Amino acid sequence: MTGQTTVQLRQVEKRFGDLVAVRSVNLDVAAGEFFSIIGPSGCGKTTTLRLIAGFERPTGGVIEIVGRDVTDLPPYRRPVNTVFQSYALFPHLDVVENVAFGLREARTPRGELQRRVKDAISLVQLDGRERARPKQLSGGQQQRVALARALVNRPEVLLLDEPLGALDLKLRKEMQTQLKDLQREVGITFVYVTHDQEEAFSMSDRVAVMHQGLLEQVGEPEEVYRRPATPFVADFVGLANRLPGRLHEAASDGRYAVDIDGVGRRLAGGPPGLVAGDRVTVVIRPEDLHLEAAGALRSGVLASTSSVPATVVDVAFLGAHRTVRLTAGSLGQLVAVGRGQVTVSQDDKVSLSWADDDAWVVPAAADS
Repeated sequence: MTGQTTVQLRQVEKRFGDLVAVRSVNLDVAAGEFFSIIGPSGCGKTTTLRLIAGFERPTGGVIEIVGRDVTDLPPYRRPVNTVFQSYALFPHLDVVENVAFGLREARTPRGELQRRVKDAISLVQLDGRERARPKQLSGGQQQRVALARALVNRPEVLLLDEPLGALDLKLRKEMQTQLKDLQREVGITFVYVTHDQEEAFSMSDRVAVMHQGLLEQVGEPEEVYRRPATPFVADFVGLANRLPGRLHEAASDGRYAVDIDGVGRRLAGGPPGLVAGDRVTVVIRPEDLHLEAAGALRSGVLASTSSVPATVVDVAFLGAHRTVRLTAGSLGQLVAVGRGQVTVSQDDKVSLSWADDDAWVVPAAADS
């Protein structure tokens, strides 16, 4: 990334009648960045992408691309191209003609057109398939044709609306790697919309989480996962154990002392601005919740860790790890991920512990 801003949204809003699909969104996407927007269905992520593309006009706010106000410009006058989940290939045209379509519409000179089409087809590794029609290609190959058709126009920004959604799981994984490699090679800013968190996290430089038209958090994938800014992000991103409590005070090392309901006072990190007496939720990811047979002392964990008695509800084998569901008194059901830890079975009594550095505080949800 260069640090320069390629896409900028300022107080952008989109209404459909009484429905507010996008609410006062402020967003900066850097040049050369792979930026993803995730969120549940109906959160506004696709509408935001369509606003950048020009397929929707904002009800309010300003959209700039490469420093130019494009708020009222139609799609064909914006330096962007869009790849859709459906790919939208012309079934009667072969790979070359599909890729060349936009250049022909722009009346690109023949020699330049041929050179750019050849380069684009090579870029997506479809050499030898130039004369194949879409029905003769696999889903992954069709997706790469759609990418080549978008990239051949040399846009400043490539917008991708769930482009891997129609592929099977194995092919999705392969295409994620290829797509990230392709983005690094061409250096174009990618704005990517998906409901698949793992997909977004594996490819993106930064991720935005949307909910009910609002940007809840923007940050690097690990930051969003480890340091959620809101109760929604903590709940939506990955699996999380949520322990209710009340903030006691801010500790001197930047952490908070929290009275966790049914557990006692523990330390946890958290965003600035929380006040003593606030109802909060302590978030602990399943991989950070350690299991030991009841009464055992876990070696290698500092004395600052917490220990809570629990009972195993069930164990699911998932290949590289096991997911253990537990019940822990007033805390209700919790989930741990076991990798080479003590073997547990249904109804076993265990002790749960976690390190202070692995606990994170967010404000309690309004309805808690």
